[in-house]
Amino acid sequence: MRTPALRPHSLRLGAAVATALAVGAGIVTASPALAAVGDDDPSVGAAAANGLVVNEVESNGDDTDWVELQNTSTASIDLTGYAFLDDDSTHDAYVLPAGSTIAPGGYFVIDQLSATAPGFDFGLGGADTARVYDPAGDLVLRYSWTSHAVVTYGRCADGTDALVDTTTSTKGTANDCSSPVRINEVESQDCTPGDWVELTNVGSATVDLGGYVLRDSEDDHAYTIPAGTTVAAGGFTVLDEADFGFGLGKADSARVVDPRGALVDSYSWTAHAAATYGRNPDGTGDFADTAEPTKGTANRFAGVVTAEPWPGGPDETVLDDEDTFSGDLSGIDWTTSKSSRDGQLWAVQNGDGLLYHLTSDGQGGWAPSNAAGTDLRYADGTGTPDAEGVTVTSDDPGAVYVSTERDNEVSKTSRPSVLRYATIDGSESTLRATDEWNLAADFPGLGANAGLEGVTWIPDTWLTAHGFADEHTGAAYAPSSYAGHGEGLFFVGVEGTASVYAYALMADGSFQRVATIGTPFAVVADVQFDPTLDALWVVCDDACAGRTVLYELTDGAFTAAKVFEAPSNADRTLANEGFAVSGVCTDGERATFYADDNDTDGFSLRTGTYPCEGGGTDPGTEPTPTPTPTPTPGDGGTAPTPVPTPGGTPTAGPTPGPPAAPVAPVAPSESLLTEANRGGVLAPASARAGETITVTVGTASAGDVVDVWLFSTPTLIRTAVVASDGTVRVTIPADTMAGAHRLAVTAADGSLIGWTPLTITTDGQLAFTGAAGLGAGALVAFLLLAAGAGVLVVRRRRAAVAAE
Repeated sequence: MRTPALRPHSLRLGAAVATALAVGAGIVTASPALAAVGDDDPSVGAAAANGLVVNEVESNGDDTDWVELQNTSTASIDLTGYAFLDDDSTHDAYVLPAGSTIAPGGYFVIDQLSATAPGFDFGLGGADTARVYDPAGDLVLRYSWTSHAVVTYGRCADGTDALVDTTTSTKGTANDCSSPVRINEVESQDCTPGDWVELTNVGSATVDLGGYVLRDSEDDHAYTIPAGTTVAAGGFTVLDEADFGFGLGKADSARVVDPRGALVDSYSWTAHAAATYGRNPDGTGDFADTAEPTKGTANRFAGVVTAEPWPGGPDETVLDDEDTFSGDLSGIDWTTSKSSRDGQLWAVQNGDGLLYHLTSDGQGGWAPSNAAGTDLRYADGTGTPDAEGVTVTSDDPGAVYVSTERDNEVSKTSRPSVLRYATIDGSESTLRATDEWNLAADFPGLGANAGLEGVTWIPDTWLTAHGFADEHTGAAYAPSSYAGHGEGLFFVGVEGTASVYAYALMADGSFQRVATIGTPFAVVADVQFDPTLDALWVVCDDACAGRTVLYELTDGAFTAAKVFEAPSNADRTLANEGFAVSGVCTDGERATFYADDNDTDGFSLRTGTYPCEGGGTDPGTEPTPTPTPTPTPGDGGTAPTPVPTPGGTPTAGPTPGPPAAPVAPVAPSESLLTEANRGGVLAPASARAGETITVTVGTASAGDVVDVWLFSTPTLIRTAVVASDGTVRVTIPADTMAGAHRLAVTAADGSLIGWTPLTITTDGQLAFTGAAGLGAGALVAFLLLAAGAGVLVVRRRRAAVAAE
């Protein structure tokens, strides 16, 4: 494993030299000790003497990690020059720019670096600390946690009480610690034995419902829920008419108040539902007519894929010995092996760019055959690829392919690449990439921590046999259209767009996007082709509580067929960024594998099961990559191993009838964007060029393909599938001019669904403006510091870039 060199501890050295010179010049008075950013003191708490407090922390599941400060004093606080760090003092501290102030009672968010706004360039982990230092280098705020909050950690009430798991994320505004109990489904007629109201819990812990009161529209119809009645986090509890003693009418309401008498939730209707009224999605969405009553279980709606319980075993069991991996294990892939019926695993670690090859002991145990890991580098021998996903292909034996977000040694620059490495068992200490396909041109404005997460490969023979459509040509996919691309397509999951893309990667380094697949997730953590199921797995991590989606090829396009919850006994806070499934069926089960990026409790690799038929092996279309002849191992990084690059003539498969050609999106006429046609489309009032935002289309469009346009000059910025909560995620083009714009959403047939105004701003682009306003003595000290070491720009080399 390569240990990155550390930058000099410039703050301590530079400040000491500058202070000594300043003391000699009579500018300042000597003090017995010099504070430095990076010094730690566990006795420092989350509230400072000047009224500044840590008010809310987001460490997982949002677009960025962030820490919210609140000013509980009666005077503004100037935060210029304050520095922020996590628990790792080797990270580069983020120094707040000039002009950073927080008003009395106000909020200030220290945000993670994005493509369009400054911020800290490291991630906040599952067990981490937020530390804030004043301009003198003194630690003034410190807050630690041992695991990610399900939502966020926040003070309730703001500014004063202890930080607890909140109900909703409230970045930059007052915290929400209201009751997480919600009315989820209502049956008001024709049910046996009577009407009922289903409650759910959108929080992170079981809620005692004892003392809560259910009412209909009449205040004297009241039912106090008995002590001992509970609703689990994400669970359902049903209140029956036989218990609450009154019926629900054709035009009526259901209201729930907590034991203090505060209204928790309510829903009113003017007519009986054909089936029931239910939230879509459960707990958080709007009420709509359900497809059928689902008393005590997740709601179902026509045309919407609803999450189902995991069909395999209930557990995710630890596979690795404690501290086998050093953390940041991210991507994983299973393939067959000539030496073991159990197959073999490849895995990558993102922070330090390591490749692992894992073998089975035949008794259910797995361990790396290269215990230290293989150090991955770019083709010129430099850099540390932020390795997020890994796959092998049947057309290129003797190689593995790795998806990356960036070079961790240039951590602020996006480099969303697929890299090829020549190896059969990972026995080399160091490998240089033989090929790189940098897809940055296809993702303008993509953040350095928002790139390629997962990668998988699907053979052309399978794609053509199943009628795959090519969005680039608008016709049936024809492998011959992409000379030199090998015998299959690579499918990559992109974190920043929460979508999956199919690419032809040509031998000369060029590429062509062939398909775009929208997902219902906020994050795509991994993708896996499953030839046993003839399906594509798309995986979310703890941002979606470990949910997965199976996509099947229908009418030329990959379409979500099933959404699964995490196994019932699994820890849904595990950062399972990697997922793989074995092709070996034993006693009706196939093994599943999970890579935990947080190395929770010192363990990174877990296994579960997925059902199968029979007990044989279905290796599918990805046989063991056994090269002929075997390539010679690399030379430790001084020169790449000569190996054949992907290419060759694709094998002709069955020739299905061509699917209907996709219809090219047509921009709506600007004359249609009137107040009368606003519809229900919603978006933030403002956004920055390059920023990714959420656009609400409406649950009536859930599962539909829509086109999102930016006006005045109509620009198609995304074609996407509307998620079950009625939203899509879009990225504003990085070259969009500041000013007033409009976002319009059209259906697949071109009809206008609605539009909303959007102002593009240049907010957040503050920069340090220099030494203006400093007194003469202070200016001398400042110049000494700037020349010697730089107090305001605290530079500390990161041992390994934290990845999400």
